[in-house]
Amino acid sequence: MSQLKRTPLFELYKQYGGKTIDFGGWELPVQFSSIKEEHQAVRSKAGLFDVSHMGEVSVKGKGSLPFLQKMMTNDVSVLKAGGAQYSAMCYEDGGTVDDLLIYKKAEDDYMVVINASNIEKDLEWMTQHADGEVELTNLSDETALLAFQGPLAETILQTLTEEDLSSIKFFKFKDEVSIAGAKALVSRTGYTGEDGFELYCTSSDAEMLWSAILEAGKESGAVPCGLGARDTLRFESNLPLYGQELSKDITPIEAGIGFAVKPNKEEAFIGKDVLKEQKETGAPRKLAGLEMIDKGIPRHGYPVYINGELIGEVTTGTQSPTLKKNIGLALLKSDYSGLETEVFVEIRGKQLKAKVVPTPFYKRPKG
Repeated sequence: MSQLKRTPLFELYKQYGGKTIDFGGWELPVQFSSIKEEHQAVRSKAGLFDVSHMGEVSVKGKGSLPFLQKMMTNDVSVLKAGGAQYSAMCYEDGGTVDDLLIYKKAEDDYMVVINASNIEKDLEWMTQHADGEVELTNLSDETALLAFQGPLAETILQTLTEEDLSSIKFFKFKDEVSIAGAKALVSRTGYTGEDGFELYCTSSDAEMLWSAILEAGKESGAVPCGLGARDTLRFESNLPLYGQELSKDITPIEAGIGFAVKPNKEEAFIGKDVLKEQKETGAPRKLAGLEMIDKGIPRHGYPVYINGELIGEVTTGTQSPTLKKNIGLALLKSDYSGLETEVFVEIRGKQLKAKVVPTPFYKRPKG
């Protein structure tokens, strides 16, 4: 068996009670206390995640914007320095290579953040389409990433820096911010549906930063969080996970992230023709929310039927810690994705009744 990869924070997991699992070739914590407790902490207070397994790629050079416009479904030209953008890379047939974040640091200087399980594949795909006017550098091994999420995240993090964090608006960032003595790129982004920040720092500063944030948030109820809560939080907020809601066989339009596809931008990006048609005339399949009527939990891969006809399958499902209901996301034939449509999910050999409901299942309270 090949050796599992570890992040710079691995040695700290045990100290905080972390239980690790194999996640796409990485040995990562699934939980520290319990998934429900960590989930609730992020919804009501704050939680700290180690997401250093994510990949970071520097894109530089005078050809960087044309290159990104060709590779990405979103319109990268609208990004200003200090801004972040959610996008996807696609194959010619519209299937998804990856979903990702693009940070514009300066003119001709970008950082692309990709999913951990896709680092090698994405780099190969990007390199294959790059020319001499763009320079791609894999920064993943030297970069650590901490996500501090929840309604109290800003208040707690503010005690560790002189930078006015309230000035960093949603999907904006500041680089070289001093947090507890470490320099970090601080981005107001996340994968939980809550307010919060993602902190990119050098691998050597990660342990110190992790400990300082948890110490600062101790009295406020901030806790370390694992992959389990990260998944239930993102799922309730209808944020896709590559390999489940998105894949080489699922387009961004089908997965419900059509807002990140701009077929009207001038540049011909890879997959544009298929995605333009799907956006204008509708995709054959659609990601829909399901709520179980009968007792049972819909899980990834479970088939969905109407009148004995297979109409799709569950991409993610669980008992929602916030809503206390058994819910799921399912990729269904578009004709059967209307709200309140009754469907049947096959769970352990039985077809159990469910209905199509609106997503996201959870929205952060305003104010």
